[in-house]
Amino acid sequence: MLGLFGGFTSLVTAIFVSFLSMLFVWYLAGKILRMDPGTELMQKISNSIHTGAMAFLKREYTIIAYFVFVIAIIMFIFIARKTAGAFIVGALCSLTAGYIGMTVATKSNARTAQQAAKSFNDALNVAFPGGAVMGISVAGLGLFGLSIIYLIFILTSKQPDFLNSVISATQLIVGFSMGASSVALFARVGGGIYTKGADVGADLVGKVEAGIPEDDPRNPAVIADNVGDNVGDVAGMGADLYESYVGAIVSGLVIAVAPNPIIDIAGAMFILLLSALGIASSVVGIFFVPFANAKSEEDPQKVLNKGMISAVVIFAVGAFILSTVWYKNINAFWSVLSGLVAGMIVGFVAQYYTSGKIVKAIAESAKTGPATCILEGMAQAMKSTVVPLVAIALATIIAYQCSGIFGIALSAIGMLALVGTTVAIDAYGPIADNAAGIAEMAHMGQEVRTRAERLDAVGNTTAAIGKGFAIASAALAALALFVAFAQTVNLKLIDCLNPKVVAGVLIGGIVPFMFCSATIKAVGRAAYKVVEEVRRQWREIPGLMEGRVMPDSSKCVDITTKSALTEMIAPGLSAVVLPIVIGVLLGVETLGGFLVGSLVVGVPMALFLANAGGAWDNAKKYVEEGNLGGKGSDVHKATVIGDTVGDPCKDTAGPSINILLKLMAVVSLVFGLVIQNLHLSLSNLLPFLK
Repeated sequence: MLGLFGGFTSLVTAIFVSFLSMLFVWYLAGKILRMDPGTELMQKISNSIHTGAMAFLKREYTIIAYFVFVIAIIMFIFIARKTAGAFIVGALCSLTAGYIGMTVATKSNARTAQQAAKSFNDALNVAFPGGAVMGISVAGLGLFGLSIIYLIFILTSKQPDFLNSVISATQLIVGFSMGASSVALFARVGGGIYTKGADVGADLVGKVEAGIPEDDPRNPAVIADNVGDNVGDVAGMGADLYESYVGAIVSGLVIAVAPNPIIDIAGAMFILLLSALGIASSVVGIFFVPFANAKSEEDPQKVLNKGMISAVVIFAVGAFILSTVWYKNINAFWSVLSGLVAGMIVGFVAQYYTSGKIVKAIAESAKTGPATCILEGMAQAMKSTVVPLVAIALATIIAYQCSGIFGIALSAIGMLALVGTTVAIDAYGPIADNAAGIAEMAHMGQEVRTRAERLDAVGNTTAAIGKGFAIASAALAALALFVAFAQTVNLKLIDCLNPKVVAGVLIGGIVPFMFCSATIKAVGRAAYKVVEEVRRQWREIPGLMEGRVMPDSSKCVDITTKSALTEMIAPGLSAVVLPIVIGVLLGVETLGGFLVGSLVVGVPMALFLANAGGAWDNAKKYVEEGNLGGKGSDVHKATVIGDTVGDPCKDTAGPSINILLKLMAVVSLVFGLVIQNLHLSLSNLLPFLK
């Protein structure tokens, strides 16, 4: 049994490493902000994007704050005061990470464009560190906040010894994960509706109707589109993977301290040490990218892959040493490795299906119109779900065979330990996209625009990798949270012959469809308003289409902000309410089936939507590079339509599903005993519910 000294040493190590990572964030941010922001026009455009993004964030955070306050009061009354406190801290850490990441990302775009005027390498060396600020903030604040609260709960526990203090603290810390999940859903759904409402509207009325280039300054929706890139794929993606990261750690702690078959305090501390090791490995991987990039003007995808692979190798070696020397259990290493390998497989499969010959095939299919382009993209995206699901399934089996149900949590940790590098690679994409837009609007010349677009095209693929990784990690994290929920309510098995369980599976299976319907319709409504506003300005502002005057971009920013914040509330509340209603009315067995059904349907559906959208987007960019007729051709118009169909799939509906799955699982975990007791009370009043 791990002693008092060993336990505190592990916790202090996690706190120390995560604190150092935040110093690294401060170093990166300072380095970026000292770079040349470009001409006065470039700075003006960048400031417009920054102002719009931060205004959206302020209004979104205000709504989230009200939600957090209400849920915290409910938890204070029905669960425990410390759990409510952990819930608030978990939400605050997520909001802080999003604020830091968004601030630096929107300050990096003009600097990236300015460096693109020098060379491609110089541009990458600004864009990637800009994304790394978000990545390391996610991992650093997640582990730092969780470890600090965990330590406080242990120290203030009234239990007689360290063992019971850890058990008590772990039961209370689950609120931290729910705080992360609550912020993530609103950030992902709200950001996704914003970014795709603006993007779809700008493309439809600009490229398709008016035949003007992407990011043309005459288009009033361009600034809103650039703002959306940040609120969706920087703040939204960061909150998404922050939630997965925290959820995997918390589920591992809960499973470790449950009698399964024994209470394993060393296992709980092992989870924290693995997370600290992952942060350190991510920092090394991030340092490796500029080093690899300095050698030659290499394919940026290869450069970023080298950074990721270096982090993976370092983490794998460290996990082996930690497992054998400290934890003294080689089987734990195999469980961790299964998740790590599965995550890499999912990422590289997403890369394969959103680049290269797959993208060329989709572009070729656009020769006969948008319908065949969409059909080819759908077919390829459906096929893209096969290998990732098999990889996740095998990882689950291997992890369980090696370490029991604790192994499933270790597998999730293995997949998510390098979240700092993963988010960095993903968040670099919006910075590159913004840089390309600034290059166009500031008339920096074709060479600069080409370099920025090259960065942006790779950014679409890295975003697809990030989304695939987020979805795969959501599957393992939700599964680990589900196991923790089953332990909490003493649910030994789920009987598939029980009609109430089958009903739960079927109801759970329809939830991702309902959720996607709501988010995609929300994007459509927002895009419609944007299109109408752009048409109005072109119609009513003399000289706008001739380029003699500038459009009123703030109006489109305001439209998309209001639409996103209004539309995100219902989906967000449904994820919290549904598991409670199902559990109270039909019992924890039905709730278990409900979670299984949503997981089995939601994961492949999310992968399909994310990969389809990424492939359609890159098919459009392949044509815009001058292939198959280039910009303005019928093939180009067909791929633009495919891209607009894919936009809400890859950036709103698909990514939101994985948060839905985790939030429903963590709500079930946090409220599990309350749900069980309420169902028993209700069953006594209404016997037919038994």
